[in-house]
Amino acid sequence: MIALGKRGDQRVVVKVVENRGDEWNSGAVLDAFGGRGMVRVYDYIEGAVLMERLDPGSPLTGIALEGDDESATEIIAAVIRNMSPGNPPPGTPTTLELAEGFVRHRATGDKQIPAELLDGAERIFRELATTQQTTRLLHGDLQHYNVLLDSERGWLAIDPKGIVGELEYEIGAALRNPYELPQIFTAPSVIERRIRQFAGALNLDSDRILKWAFAQAVLSAVWGVEDGYSVPPESAPISLAYAIARMLDG
Repeated sequence: MIALGKRGDQRVVVKVVENRGDEWNSGAVLDAFGGRGMVRVYDYIEGAVLMERLDPGSPLTGIALEGDDESATEIIAAVIRNMSPGNPPPGTPTTLELAEGFVRHRATGDKQIPAELLDGAERIFRELATTQQTTRLLHGDLQHYNVLLDSERGWLAIDPKGIVGELEYEIGAALRNPYELPQIFTAPSVIERRIRQFAGALNLDSDRILKWAFAQAVLSAVWGVEDGYSVPPESAPISLAYAIARMLDG
């Protein structure tokens, strides 16, 4: 639930998460970033957060949907560059802990996600998680819908999940969005260009970005199943996973 209001002369937003989930501690995660590249938090408890209200608050999605994906990618890279986190809040999951999602899914017997994708993604995910050199607090779901424009502060991230991992992990969510444009984000030329932009702007390892994007896409599908959604072959995460799998095979 989201409500708009004022605290004195200050325009604010109150967000309440009704059920414990991956945004339950988003207030603590926002606080750890201290407004650097993210919306400012004024107060929070578990499951609820009081934040600054961004104006006009328009999402980055619009730029990508209007056909300027290259500029949208540059903006996301700039937001990441501005996001300087402090220490992770207690209990923040690590990338290696997230890998248990593959185990949970396999135990359900659900067949929506092809076994070859699931097995390959888990192997790569665990390989990457155990070979990280430098880890930090990440947003965890940094994509076009979670980057909003403020007339004074520029582009800022909202709604963090909070994950501890290497920065290459952070790119995965952006590579499978905007979800309305699968013909764009599944094109090998676009995937390569986006990764080239991110790697160049942030001094990241292109190969690790690509592998994380594949493994994360499949894990995103796993989370979709856990949340009760169907994940057909044409869904955003499965479509991207297949596209990247072909690139990795090549």
